[in-house]
Amino acid sequence: MSTETTSTKGIWKVITASSLGTLIEWYDFFIFGSLAVVISTKFFPADNPTAAFLSTLATFAAGFVVRPFGALFFGRLGDLIGRKYTFTVTLLLMGGATFLIGCVPSYETIGFFAPLLVLILRLLQGLALGGEYGGAATYVAEHAPKGERGYWTSWIQTTATFGLFISLMVILATRSLLTPEQFDVWGWRVPFWISIIMVFVSYLIRKKMSESPVFAKAKAEGKTSTNPLKESFGNRYNLKFVLLALFGAAMGQGVVWYTGQFYAMSFLKTVMFVDSSQADIVLGIALLIGTPFFLFFGWLSDRVGRKIIMMLGMLCAILLYRPIYKSMYQTTDVSLKTEIVANAKLEAITKENNKQKLDSIYTSTKEYTDGTLWKQVKTVHLENGAPVLDEKGVAKGDTKTTVTINSSDRWSLIWLLFIQVIFVTMVYGPIAAFLVEMFPVKIRYTSMSLPYHIGNGIFGGLLPAISTYFVTNAKEGGDPEFYLEGLWYPIIIAAISFAIGMVYLKRKNNIEND
Repeated sequence: MSTETTSTKGIWKVITASSLGTLIEWYDFFIFGSLAVVISTKFFPADNPTAAFLSTLATFAAGFVVRPFGALFFGRLGDLIGRKYTFTVTLLLMGGATFLIGCVPSYETIGFFAPLLVLILRLLQGLALGGEYGGAATYVAEHAPKGERGYWTSWIQTTATFGLFISLMVILATRSLLTPEQFDVWGWRVPFWISIIMVFVSYLIRKKMSESPVFAKAKAEGKTSTNPLKESFGNRYNLKFVLLALFGAAMGQGVVWYTGQFYAMSFLKTVMFVDSSQADIVLGIALLIGTPFFLFFGWLSDRVGRKIIMMLGMLCAILLYRPIYKSMYQTTDVSLKTEIVANAKLEAITKENNKQKLDSIYTSTKEYTDGTLWKQVKTVHLENGAPVLDEKGVAKGDTKTTVTINSSDRWSLIWLLFIQVIFVTMVYGPIAAFLVEMFPVKIRYTSMSLPYHIGNGIFGGLLPAISTYFVTNAKEGGDPEFYLEGLWYPIIIAAISFAIGMVYLKRKNNIEND
């Protein structure tokens, strides 16, 4: 007989407590990625901006790489002592690490200790997040009424997107309240500091929660696992389902999720050079409009099955990513616009930098007939009145390009981003219920957490760094469509997952594991 509840009595309290904590943990995790462009100048040597940015993305990815280890450690605890206590610990660990990132001195102050400390804190964040999601998804699923797991667990799925959305809005609000100079010097730390307040509130709510009824019953009857790791991965039958969950669903879901949200944000800012605040706004609006579809596809998966929705989401991404990103790039490509030549300006000044040396700063601005503004600031380091040259004989410095887009282009980008968010909701909305239903109660936390976090942490988390590297190499090689090269990684991974999922996944939902 199923131990699932048969009504929604009390479910909203469970949803609120679980979702709020998970939302905050995603917020904590995402503010690092949202501020990657700024952070690259604070914790890494500024002599090579491209290398600094790639190093920041690698540090960001490191937090994802360790998520499977967090899944193993905290998943084991969750199956041994309970869901509630385990993901309360992960919340506090994540919040503390996030707050401390906002306190780490810059590279100029403590040298290589700065990136080292940030890396350690990112690893702690990744470990904590590795234990959080599986606990929250399992906890909600084990409270959900029979036949409605897809819908109720999809509320947990919205928290990642809302966490990203809130991180963007907090950063935007901080930028608007401070001058650009204040934000650059210390204001970027504020979003990290704010998280500690949010974590404290969430902890108070989670502290009052009771244990999952399904797990509590299994524990009372002495049916919990004494060795979750061995039973999850040492048992060939269960390991088969772990591998199927990873390669047939979570791997593809991971790359679609990160392409539609994080890579899209990185692409707007570093490839298209869209003004940072404008990029945050257009992505934020697309996320806000698209988020209800997590609930829709979660609900739909209860009726038509998880597989068909997830596979269709992957297929759409595989076929449409390149056309979508080509349209995005062309929206702000100034070579396709008509310049108002008479309004072009070039200003040059020389001033002392924060290393007590001189810089020549050249500022070029251009206006276009559709209202687009293009601005490029090129800084050249001077020594004895002459440019400082690198080993290739090129003047040392950096170039920052910003494109301020018009209203029409903003809505075009929102639409293109929204389409990607729909792909995300299709693959991500049903997956919590899908993973929960693949494994029995006594090893569920451990078994579902590992494939999810390998799929998202390894295959998904590495996407921004790998794709940016492909784009950089293609650009240096003179490829006219260099900006599309980074998409081969998510397209290939999603295609492999789609093929495996179509062949081996069951069409109907598994509901017998309780």
